[in-house]
Parts: sequence; structure tokens; C-alpha cells
Amino acid sequence: MDTAQCCKRIIGISLGSSSRDAKVVIRLGDTEIFLERRGTDGSLDRTRRMLEQWDGKADAIGLGGTDLYVYAGGRRYTFLQTARLIVNVRHTPVLDGSGLKNSLERRLIGKFSENGTIHIRDSRVLLVCGVDRFGMAEALQAAGAKVTFGDLIFGLNIDKPLYSLKALSTWAAILAPVITKLPVRWFYPMGAAQEKREKRHPEYFLENDIIAGDFHFIKKFMPDKLPGKIIITNTVTTGDREMLKRAGVKILVTTTPCFEGRSFGTNVMEAVLVALRGAKQALVADEYIKLLDYYKIDSSVEWL
Repeated sequence: MDTAQCCKRIIGISLGSSSRDAKVVIRLGDTEIFLERRGTDGSLDRTRRMLEQWDGKADAIGLGGTDLYVYAGGRRYTFLQTARLIVNVRHTPVLDGSGLKNSLERRLIGKFSENGTIHIRDSRVLLVCGVDRFGMAEALQAAGAKVTFGDLIFGLNIDKPLYSLKALSTWAAILAPVITKLPVRWFYPMGAAQEKREKRHPEYFLENDIIAGDFHFIKKFMPDKLPGKIIITNTVTTGDREMLKRAGVKILVTTTPCFEGRSFGTNVMEAVLVALRGAKQALVADEYIKLLDYYKIDSSVEWL
């Protein structure tokens, strides 16, 4: 495969809490990668400045703590507030993880369905936010899972579960054009808010076998105990892993691999793949899959 070699510098800049910062050095093939995540504690100004400071210095940048795009029903919706953060970043590609979610996570569910590592068919699954992970949503339903989408419950605090991709797409078509023009923090925990627990509708966590999706939503709204549950997520720290173990979680699946006990976000891993490819923009799904196979990058499954 024609990939750019030697050393790569990847910086993940997140609107999330700086308490989750991490840095590692990894080697994939012949390439040494300096990988770092820096949180800005919810500061939009600091995030914008850091993005501009690293423009031209890093090989690729991961943008975390917010989405740039969400997908539903074949349409892509852009968060205007997030888009403004990168308007002056002209030389280094910025990735929000949406491309990797649509490829890696879709394939992961397909693998579980085929090899039985995690039983998917007829399992009850709570996907805390479907528009954030539409590839996973489609794969879960294709594999025969009984999925509850928590977009309205956990994103808007409206006790209305959705049970089909059609319903999810319909609500997305109605709400996404409005929501994507509003401040992201109204719908997604940023900075210190990521560390504050707020139990919300625990019945949806407890009545499902598998809890999947964005970890900050899971951590913020989950009940104290999740006995025997399976969690499919990422961006998990050592402390998060201990918290899930105390809660009684049986299996933790991180869709991105663990490096030194830390699972980085899809935005950071997407930036890694784009840098390895030597590209200046996001790749298409097939290219991500080829790179994942070439470098033998796989998800992590842990029995807690």
C-alpha cells in the first residue's frame, strides 16, 4: 500500500475536559506516531486558537468533544459552531471521527454478528445517539438487534425512545437543520460537564442488554449499577474502566484500540489513518477499511 512513512505527529484537540489528556508513542508498520490529546475544558476560543496554532505543524488534527457532521437517512448535517472553529485551518486536515465511525464501527458490528464474540441478533441494544453513529445504527439493525435510539432522551431530554431507522431519520430531518445552528453545549456535555453525573431515565439502560455509542453520554446519564451489561464505545480512560467495573459491566468493547490503557476517540484515530495515507482530507470508507487491515488495527474486547 502506498502510505507515507517515517514519523507522524497527531494532535487531538477536544472541547472536553483537560483531565482526560493523554500522550503516547506508537508504531504502525514502519511509521512512528506521536499521539497526543489535549482538552480545552469547553472553551471555544481556546479550541480555535489551538487548531490554528497546530495548522501546518501536525500531520493531522483530531477535533473532539463535538461533532462537525452527523448523518441520518443519507443526509449529512453540519454543526455551524463547530465549522467556525476550523475556518482558518488551511494546511492540516481536521477530522471529527465521523468517517471512521461510518466504516470501522459498521464493520465491527458485522464481525460480531458473524463470529459470535458479542451476540447481536435479538439482543436489546440502547444506542444513546443514533445520528452520531449512523453506521453502527444501520449495522445493528441489519444484524437483527432490537435497537432503542436515545437521541431525543439524552440529547434533548424528551422521554421519547425511537425504535427504527425510519423514525430516527424522520426526526433528524425535522430537528437537525435547527439543532446544528445552535450551540453544541446545549445538546452535548463539554469540559467539566463531562465529569458530572446526571442520571437520566435509567430504565432504558437497565432494560437493554447492550449499551452503545458515545461514552460521554453513557457515563453522564447511566445509573450507578449496570449488572451484566455490555458496553460498546470508545474514548475510555483507566479510571472510566474502573468505574464500569464497579458498576458491574460484564464486557467493554472499545471500537478503537487501547494504547497504554487508553482508548482514543474516533477523531484521533481517523487523523492517524489520514496522516498514514499522507492525505490532506478525509478518506472514503473503503480507504479506511484498507488501512485498518493493512496496519492490523483492531477494536478491543475486555471482560471486566
